[in-house]
Amino acid sequence: MKYDSQPVAKVQWIPIDKVVANDYNPNSVATNEMKLLYTSIKHDGYTQPVVAIHDKEQDKYVIVDGFHRYLVMRTYKDIQESTDSHLPVVVISSDINDRMASTVRHNRARGKHSMDGMASMVFKMLDNGWEDAKICNELGLEVEELIRLKHITGFSKLFENVEYKKSWETNKQLKIIK
Repeated sequence: MKYDSQPVAKVQWIPIDKVVANDYNPNSVATNEMKLLYTSIKHDGYTQPVVAIHDKEQDKYVIVDGFHRYLVMRTYKDIQESTDSHLPVVVISSDINDRMASTVRHNRARGKHSMDGMASMVFKMLDNGWEDAKICNELGLEVEELIRLKHITGFSKLFENVEYKKSWETNKQLKIIK
């Protein structure tokens, strides 16, 4: 089959001690996003392999993309234990300039979340019964970010001309009652 030749069709579980960072990645991730990456891997497991080349001279796998997924495993013992200290890796073969270009392409292709899209998703989560604290924890948001996202959706406008009641019910709560 045609897809057999794709790197992702050949994921290998490589011992973490045989994987090393490259020395050129311009990408950095803020502390909150690193915590979110840890939460993501803890909850969902590794859903994307690390991309690397195999340096035969050193017998090491040099990361092209996925340094932060690698770093999570290096940093958190529970993540290491969940895979017996093995990292999912796909191996590509390319020279150094192609690898550097590939690293940048991977980093830039991820894009960013739109504020409107995030706000809409947060509103749906609230409507489905999640509390603010759970949303912040699961999405890696600071309280201030959640407040801003609520304002984008017009969350506060929903309560204009509405009499507040302590027994306010969400759609999720109504489903449970039925």
